[in-house]
Amino acid sequence: MKYSGNIQKMVTSLSLPVEYHLPIGDQLVNMNELIGTSITLTHSGEINCIACGRKTSKSYNQGYCYPCFQSLAQCDMCIMKPETCHYDKGTCREPEWGEEHCMRDHFVYLANSSGIKVGITRGSQIPTRWMDQGASQALPIFKVKNRLISGLLEVVLKNHVSDRTDWRKMLKGEPELKDLAVVRDELVAISEREITALDKKLGDGGMQFLDNEKIVDINYPVETYPTKVSSLNFDKTPEISGILNGIKGQYLMLDKGVLNMRKFGGYKIELQTD
Repeated sequence: MKYSGNIQKMVTSLSLPVEYHLPIGDQLVNMNELIGTSITLTHSGEINCIACGRKTSKSYNQGYCYPCFQSLAQCDMCIMKPETCHYDKGTCREPEWGEEHCMRDHFVYLANSSGIKVGITRGSQIPTRWMDQGASQALPIFKVKNRLISGLLEVVLKNHVSDRTDWRKMLKGEPELKDLAVVRDELVAISEREITALDKKLGDGGMQFLDNEKIVDINYPVETYPTKVSSLNFDKTPEISGILNGIKGQYLMLDKGVLNMRKFGGYKIELQTD
């Protein structure tokens, strides 16, 4: 079978294991069905912005052309560093977008991917965010009323726990399982002074501690984990082929290396399967 078109990050569904579908052109390809088979992905050389569709010689921020990268709120630095949100200063690039995506409930969570980390996400992105990161376990620990507060709280918590995933370690196997409820309670206890100070500064009940959430366990469709993680790149190697050994996060795990499909959003690709 052959499929051709511009790709976007894989669509995930929480099941046992996670189900992956690759948007390519106007089709959704079931990637789980291809595990254990030989596949070839060939980049035509064409890239189209995932926001406006214009052709671009270089992709920015996982799929945008340079004008969109410079003008869209979703590409602003405050998306990576939500504690720097400047909506209330009247300088948001797209106030309506900010109201829809940032001025709504967010969750601060713990995840276990390459180890324990703290992160934030909109409620509508649970559990997608965790699957995209390759987390094997996740637990919401605070609910807050906007993205800025989630970022400020994350800053407090990351003084005591990482806010990053070691993607190479994540792709080498499953992490040691942890009781995230215990980790949550220990983290909140050690951060109590800073959390209380932030809550008092906000003064409007913007944070809600979640002490009764259930741990979400996530399993991925992987037959074989790599012992050595080598990154594959369409910009360096337009044609990539190999046996698909598994999928985790947004990575295809081939016998010759791993390919971060999210990184190449907007690339025009031909996928050939056995």
